[in-house]
Parts: sequence; C-alpha cells; structure tokens
Amino acid sequence: MNNRETLLGIRRGIEKESLRALPGGGLALTPHPVALGAALTHPHITTDFSESQVELITGVHAGVEDCLQELTEIHQATYRALADERLWVSSMPCGLPTDETIPIGRYGSSNVGRAKSIYRMGLGQRYGRRMQTISGIHYNWSLPGVSTDGYFGAIRNFRREGWLLLYLFGASPALCDSFVHGREHGLQRLADHTLYLPHATSLRMGRLGYQSDAQSNISVTYNCLESYAASLQEALSRPYPPYEAIGVQTPGGDYSQLSTSLLQIENEFYSTIRAKRVIRSGERP
Repeated sequence: MNNRETLLGIRRGIEKESLRALPGGGLALTPHPVALGAALTHPHITTDFSESQVELITGVHAGVEDCLQELTEIHQATYRALADERLWVSSMPCGLPTDETIPIGRYGSSNVGRAKSIYRMGLGQRYGRRMQTISGIHYNWSLPGVSTDGYFGAIRNFRREGWLLLYLFGASPALCDSFVHGREHGLQRLADHTLYLPHATSLRMGRLGYQSDAQSNISVTYNCLESYAASLQEALSRPYPPYEAIGVQTPGGDYSQLSTSLLQIENEFYSTIRAKRVIRSGERP
C-alpha cells in the first residue's frame, strides 16, 4: 500500500467537549440532563470532568462529511434536551463560580462509576477545577496497514511541528476574568469580564491554560511502544510528595484521589497527541 492509499484509508472520530452555560454566560450548575441518558453508559453523550461539561462522541468514519454529519445530529439531540441552557462554544470556559463550587461528574454508585468520580476529584485536587473546565476536541484517527513503529514516527513528527498548528489556527486569545480570579496572570483588560493579550493565539495551550508543572517531571519517550509504556508505568507507580500530602482518603474516610502517584490513570497524561488503543472490558486504557 502506497502513502496515498494509506492516507485515503484514514478512519476518524471526534470527541467534542462543551460546557453547559446559562443565557447570561455563567456555568450551569444543574445535573446532566436526564433526557441525555446516563453519562456512564451512553455511547455518544457523556460528561468530561464536570457534571456541567458535556462530551459528544461520534463513531468511526471513513468520510469527513459523514463524521461531521453525525456530530451535527448529536448536537441537535443534545440541544433538544437543554431547555434554556446553551453549549459554550469556546475552549476557554464561560463565567465560573468559585473553584470548589464547580460540580464534578457523577456516574452513580457502581464501582466503575465511583472510580470515575474519584478520579475527577483527584484532578480537582491536583490541578484545580477551573483548569479542568477548559474544553477541547479530541480527533481520533487510525491508518490502515501502519505498524506500531509507524504510528510512533507520526507522533514524533506531530510533536516536532505541532507548534505551527497553534500559531496558524490557535483561537483562544481571550478569556473570562473569572478563570484567573485570584491568580497572577499578566493579561490586559479588553472589556467587562474579558481579559486578553494583544498577540495571543492560544491561551488555552499557554501557561494559564491546560498545563501541569507536576507532569513536567514525567520523561515520556516516543521512540517505541516499549519505552513509551515503560515511561508511563513509571509515572503511574512513582509517588509524588505533593500528592502524598493530599492523601488518598480524608480523615472522614471519603476518597480524595485514586492514588498518590504522578498519574492516577493513563488518561491523566496530558499531551497534544497520544497513542491509544481500542479498550476492551476490564483493560486499562
């Protein structure tokens, strides 16, 4: 199979996150709408970090138009269940309440559901709930006939040239001042409740956005699957003193996080591109 045939054979799917917002621009604090089904089990409509953060998931498609059409239909079904609420269109969040007031996703009382909520509780403890309300789009893709080494070569190339995508297509130069309330930020006032930087392209990917000082301690290598897996395994098993200080449980016995290691689970690892596999029941991601 030549390169053209390989590229034409691409399969893609989209995961799109959006905050539910009130007409006035504030975060909706209502539960995930019952009409959208159970966030734990629905194949196309779930929640991300927050109970107020809808995640829309398409299936796998060979054609771009088919993928976008399904995403449109999922959007339409979602809007019919939102009543007076809106889906916030920007990746930087709408008006936010205090950090501890932002609701964490709830998935019921099953072991799987509780683990998902505790994981999110840990994210809030580690990085702050405001940062977790930054929303984005995950573009999932696979290519026919490409080996594992081929995928890791593509990942290395993407990481090498990824800055250009942010430079050309970054679209988050401004944010609501509630996002940085009480923090040093260096931004300028654009309008009431809006801060910006004159030449900013992607505040989302900058120091104020979806970043983690703790994860700078993770030395992930993309040379091959074995070294990639080994570096993540090390982060999953190495205790991190600030997270040990938080503890796994509160004095009252409630869980604060899943573990005290640098990563609670593999999904916590932040990167502009990640290697993933199809997960079967009972397997780790």
